[in-house]
Amino acid sequence: MAQDTGGAKDAGPWINAAKPEYAALIDEKQIVTQKYGMVNVPTAVWIDEQGHIVRPNEVAFIDDRFKSFTNMDSAPYVDAIRDWATNGAKSIYALGETELRNRLRPRSDDRLIADAEFSLAEYLYKQGKGADAIPHFKEAQRLAPDNWNYKRQAWALSDAERDYGTSFGKEVKKLNGKPYYEPLKLAGAKKGNDRNRR
Repeated sequence: MAQDTGGAKDAGPWINAAKPEYAALIDEKQIVTQKYGMVNVPTAVWIDEQGHIVRPNEVAFIDDRFKSFTNMDSAPYVDAIRDWATNGAKSIYALGETELRNRLRPRSDDRLIADAEFSLAEYLYKQGKGADAIPHFKEAQRLAPDNWNYKRQAWALSDAERDYGTSFGKEVKKLNGKPYYEPLKLAGAKKGNDRNRR
C-alpha cells in the first residue's frame, strides 16, 4: 500500500512501473501509518486469516536493491514469510501473545499529537494552503522525530531545503551511523498459540 498524500497522481507512476499482479492500494490520509504506528517504508504487518496480528510492523525488504544503503539482507525476511506461509501458526516467526504485547506498546502522547498535527497539515495542503500546512508538518516531525514517513511526505509536498532547511540526504547523514531502519528481530518468541485480537 502506497502511503502518499498526493494519491494516484504521485503514487500511480511508481505502481504502474512495478506492474504488480495484485491490487495496489493508496493511503492518501496516512491512516495505515497511524493505525499501525509505522515510521518507515517498506514496512509490513503480518495478519492471519482470522484478522489477528501475527507480527507488528517492521522493515520488510523483499529484494536487495537498497542493500548498499540499508546494509540489510532481504533473504532472512523472505525466508520468514515463506516459513509462515507454509507453517501458519506453527511458524517460529509467528509471535506469541507475550512477545506481541511487548512489541505493540501503546503509542506515546507525543506520537498521538504528531498524528493529529500531520493530519491537519495534510488537510491544509489538500485545501491549497501548503504554506499554512508547513508549521503543522514541522510539529509532527518534532513530536515524532523517528517517523521517516512523516518527514519524507512533508518534504515531498514542498521545497524541503527552503521550507525545512534540510533534505532526505542531509537527515540520513545526521544519523551518523545510527540505523535508518530498526534492525529486524526475526527470532520467534512463541509462547502458546494466543493471538492479539486487534
